[in-house]
Amino acid sequence: MKQIYKSSLILSAVFALAVLVFIVIGEAKNAGLLVIALFVCFSISLIQFPKLKGFSFTVLIFATVAAAMYYPSNFSQIGSFDLKKLIVPLLMIIMFGMGTSMSIKDFAGVLKMPKGVFVGLLCQFTIMPFVGFGLAYLSGLPKEIAAGILLVGCSPSGLASNVMSYISGANLALSLTLTAIATLLAPILTPFLMKLLADELVPIDFWAMQWSIIKIVIIPIVLGLIFNRLFHHKFKILEKIMPIVSMAGIAFIITIITAAGRESLLQIGLVLIAVVAIHNISGYVLGYWASRAVGLDQRSARTIAIEVGMQNSGLASGLALEMGRVATTGLAPSVFGPFMNISGSALATYWQSKKIPEDQ
Repeated sequence: MKQIYKSSLILSAVFALAVLVFIVIGEAKNAGLLVIALFVCFSISLIQFPKLKGFSFTVLIFATVAAAMYYPSNFSQIGSFDLKKLIVPLLMIIMFGMGTSMSIKDFAGVLKMPKGVFVGLLCQFTIMPFVGFGLAYLSGLPKEIAAGILLVGCSPSGLASNVMSYISGANLALSLTLTAIATLLAPILTPFLMKLLADELVPIDFWAMQWSIIKIVIIPIVLGLIFNRLFHHKFKILEKIMPIVSMAGIAFIITIITAAGRESLLQIGLVLIAVVAIHNISGYVLGYWASRAVGLDQRSARTIAIEVGMQNSGLASGLALEMGRVATTGLAPSVFGPFMNISGSALATYWQSKKIPEDQ
């Protein structure tokens, strides 16, 4: 396997050089296969480095995004079947997998860590929505695309935040509880905040959005919890398969949305990336320091920072589709997802190297 990883690293360097040549000679538009191969090989090569292998999946996402940008028609429909119809079913499968990895203990954390849970939820549903509100209106982006920034901000956190909390050595129990409770509150708070903050950008149907969240998130998670309760450890293969299915599903969803919004991304891509970066990093910074300001320990503050900064971008993508605006409102979530995985992995790795004294 080591030889495969080394060969992949060499190939990625070769493909990078070839892409550079295409750019220099003005043929960047014809370098699609080279760009895709570059990201695929680089993704494989990262697996050999313990501190970098967490970025492997994100780099692979770049390969799928490149494929969607260069060959959008291949990711729009197959025959007469519109591939966007697969987004919601895939999200439901991902949320079912999330449910199978959870238990009632995750919700019981409210009783054990009431202050941390309260502060975390307050930060979750204030910092990202209102920072998103400011960015949406100051960015100058088209209204429907700007609404996507708010949609990400008003969504709860997802499983990725739990993984980063674990890597960083933060309070994993608090992370699991915050994700669980925020997800349960999403059918009420997400449409409420969108109605309050985004209704001038795009029409928001509170009840339709609430039902979408219940359908996409709550029902699959509840079924997953029941499955976990009744068949815990009886289907061990499911524990191995679901993370792979979830990652593949997320990659496919991002690819479909990128293909649908290709023209818009070509026009405002850099601005949107900058706005998403500010939004994401603001969540980390404000979440951490708000937690410290009210007296929470460093481990809990790190957890809340990660929970606030890392949103359920998959849910936001699904809601954009349900709103009929996946090619516009769905763009910000599709950019936010890969970016938060890069920044979250970097932050988790940094914090992992900065051990917290037991009394802090």
